Amino acid sequence: MAQAYDPLDPNGNITIKWDIISWTPDGYVAVVTMNNFQQYRHISAPGWSLGWTWAKKEVIWSMVGSQAIEQGDCSRFKGNVPHCCKKDPTVVDLLPGTPYNQQIANCCKGGVLSSWAQDQSKAVSAFQVSVGSAGTTNKTVKLPKNFNLKAPGPGYTCSPAKIVQPTEFIQPDKRRVTQALMTWNVTCTYSQFLAQRTPTCCVSLSSFYNDTVVPCPTCACGCQGNSSQTGDCVNPDSPHLASVVSNPGPGKSSITPLVRCTRHMCPIRVHWHVKLNYKEYWRVKVTVTNFNYRMNYSDWNLVIQHPNFDNLTQLFSFNYRAITAYGSINDTAMLWGVKFYNDFLMQAGSLGNVQSELLFRKDKSTFTFDKGWAFPRRVYFNGDVCVMPPPDAYPWLPNAGSRQEVSLLALMMTSLVALVLHAYA
Repeated sequence: MAQAYDPLDPNGNITIKWDIISWTPDGYVAVVTMNNFQQYRHISAPGWSLGWTWAKKEVIWSMVGSQAIEQGDCSRFKGNVPHCCKKDPTVVDLLPGTPYNQQIANCCKGGVLSSWAQDQSKAVSAFQVSVGSAGTTNKTVKLPKNFNLKAPGPGYTCSPAKIVQPTEFIQPDKRRVTQALMTWNVTCTYSQFLAQRTPTCCVSLSSFYNDTVVPCPTCACGCQGNSSQTGDCVNPDSPHLASVVSNPGPGKSSITPLVRCTRHMCPIRVHWHVKLNYKEYWRVKVTVTNFNYRMNYSDWNLVIQHPNFDNLTQLFSFNYRAITAYGSINDTAMLWGVKFYNDFLMQAGSLGNVQSELLFRKDKSTFTFDKGWAFPRRVYFNGDVCVMPPPDAYPWLPNAGSRQEVSLLALMMTSLVALVLHAYA
C-alpha cells in the first residue's frame, strides 16, 4: 500500500493530547487538544469528528467548545442528566459564532484545521470535557480506547492512548508554570488507500515546443457508468444539473462527488504547461480545475515535486513554501491560494479554476527539455497523490528548432519598440 506512507511528509500526523487539569468528586476535567502536524494535508468542512470507547462506565457530564452528536441512554441518572452516556461517544467541534461562555481557546472552527505549513495558528483545535463515573487519581483513571478520527471521511488510523509527561502551561504573566495532573497522547496517521477506493485528482501536460496536449489518463479516477467506484457524473449542459447537485440521493452524503462526465472522471485536474523558454529562465503555467459540482475547496493546496524548485525565481498569485523532508534536498514546493483572492476553488463551472505562473532560473548542469525533464515528478492536491500520465506519453522535444532561446532583455526591447511604433502610427 504505497499511499499508506507519504515520503514527502514522513513525520506528518495528527496528535490528540488529553490533559487532566482537575479532579471532580466522580471523575476529572480534561482539555483535549488536536494538533495537525501534517505539512500539507488539512481538514476541510464539514470538519473533523472524534470518537473513542470508554474503558469503564464513564459518562460526559458537560463539554465546552465541542459537543457529542448523540446523548445515548441516560435513564439511570436522576436529577442532573449527563451530556452523553454512550459507551462510544463521537464529538464534533462547535461552529464559529458560538457564545463566548461556551468557548475555550482554539475551539469553534466548525472542525476545520489548516495544514502545518499553511498556517500553524489554525492547525490546532481544542475542547474541554468533564468526565464522570471515572477514576479520580492517576492510578484509577482508565484510558479511553479505540480512537477514531474522521476528517470528515475515513482515512485516519489512530494509535492506542499512551501516557506521557504531563503538559506544562506557562501562565499569562510568564512568571509561573503549572502542569497537567495527567497527560496521554493519541497519534493518528493518514492513508489515501483507506480514505477512498479511487484517486481524486489527475495531471495533464502540454508545452510550447510540441502541439500535443497530454490529457489525464483514461479512467484515472474511475470510468463512466461505474458509479460504485466514482460516484455519479453529469454533463454540464444537462437541464437537470441544479436539481441533481442539490439532491445527493438516498444513501449518499453531501460530500459524495458529483463530477462532470469526462474521460478521466476525476474531481480535480492539475494542468502543467511549459510556456516559455528564455536564455537564463524558463516559465510554467499551472492550472487547477474543479470538476466536482458538490464541492468548493477552501484553503486548497498543491504539492509539486520537480528538481528545478531549488531555483524558483518568481511566483505569481500563489503562495509558496519549500517542503524539505530530507534536509538539503529542495525539490518539492507547496503552493496555495492568496487569501481573499484565489484561496477558494469554486465548484465545477466557469469559475471553477485557479492558475498561476512560475519562473525558474536554469541550472546549466541539469536543465533540459529533453525526455520530459520539464514536467513534474509527483503532484498532490490537498494531500492526495494525483495520477500522472505515463512517461512515454509526455510531449517530446522536436528534432529541429527546439532550442530557441529568448533573452529577457530582447523580449523587453521588442515590446518597447512595438509600443513606440504603435504610438506614432
